[in-house]
Amino acid sequence: MAEITARRQGELLAGVFQVLQKHPDGLAAKDVLRQVSEIVPPTPFEAADYPSRPGDRRYEKIIRFSTVAFVKAGWLVKTKGTWFATDEGLSAFDKAGSDVEAWFRAAEAKYREWKKGQPEPDAVSDVDEADIEEAAVRTTFEEATEAAFADIRAHLEAMSPYDFQDLVAGLLEAMGYRVLWVAPPGPDRGVDIVAGSDPLGVQDPRIKVQVKHRFASATDVSDLRAFMAVLGSRDVGIFVSAGGFTKAARDEARNHETRRLPLLDLEQLLDLWISHYGKITEDKKLMLPLRPVYYLAPS
Repeated sequence: MAEITARRQGELLAGVFQVLQKHPDGLAAKDVLRQVSEIVPPTPFEAADYPSRPGDRRYEKIIRFSTVAFVKAGWLVKTKGTWFATDEGLSAFDKAGSDVEAWFRAAEAKYREWKKGQPEPDAVSDVDEADIEEAAVRTTFEEATEAAFADIRAHLEAMSPYDFQDLVAGLLEAMGYRVLWVAPPGPDRGVDIVAGSDPLGVQDPRIKVQVKHRFASATDVSDLRAFMAVLGSRDVGIFVSAGGFTKAARDEARNHETRRLPLLDLEQLLDLWISHYGKITEDKKLMLPLRPVYYLAPS
C-alpha cells in the first residue's frame, strides 16, 4: 500500500504557499490547486483516480488532506472556496527554507496542541493510501461548500448593480434597520443606501452604505477613502464590495477606529443573508433564494 510521507506533504504545501505568496488577498481553491500542479507536478500515483472512486483524482485530495494541520495551526485560512496564507504562516514558510518536511511537522505540532482534549486521535505525519481515501470522503463537504458558493457568486454576478443594491437594502431591513433612501440609477454620489435605527430615521447613528457590484477586482484604499470623505462624524459607514477588499483597504479601515466602518465582502454578505433569511421579505428572497442541504459534519 502506498505511503504519503511528511516530506511529500511538505512539498505539496510548499507549492500552495508559493502560490499564495503572490496572492495576499487570497485565491480560489480551484486556482490554487491548478497552479500547485504546475509547480509540484503529481506523481503517477497521485495523478491516478481512487480505484473505488472513478473520476476522483488522488492529487487534489492529498493536498486538501494535508492542509488540515496548517488551518488548525493558523497558517492557512479557507473561506467558502478562497484560500489565504496568514502572515504567521508565510513567516514560518520563509524561515523553513528548503526543509519542507520540518516545516510540515512544525504545523502538525501546532495542530496537536489544538487537538489536546479532543476525542479523536492525533494526526500522523506519514499516512497511507487508506487514510487519504477515507479523508477523500471527508473533503467532499469542503468541495460541496466551494461549489455552492461558486453558484451563488455566479448568480449575484449576473444580477444588475441596482438589483444587487436592492438586495443589500433588503438585508438591512431584515436586520432591523429602516431603509430611508436607495440611490436611483444615475451618477454615483458616493452613497447608495441610507438607513436609520428608528422608523423615522431621526436618531443617531445614520447608516450610509456604499455598494460595489464589481466582481473582477477588489476595492482598494482610494475607494475606501472617497467613501469615508462623505461620512459625517456621527455616521456609521458600511462598505459592501462583491470583489472583496485589498489588504491595504482592510488595514485602512482598522486603523481608523474613530470611524465605524464595517467592510462586507461577498462571503460576509452571504453569511448575513443566511442568518437573517427568515426575516427577509418574500420579494427580496426571490432575488437570492436559498435552500439548506445537510451533510454529515466532518470531524
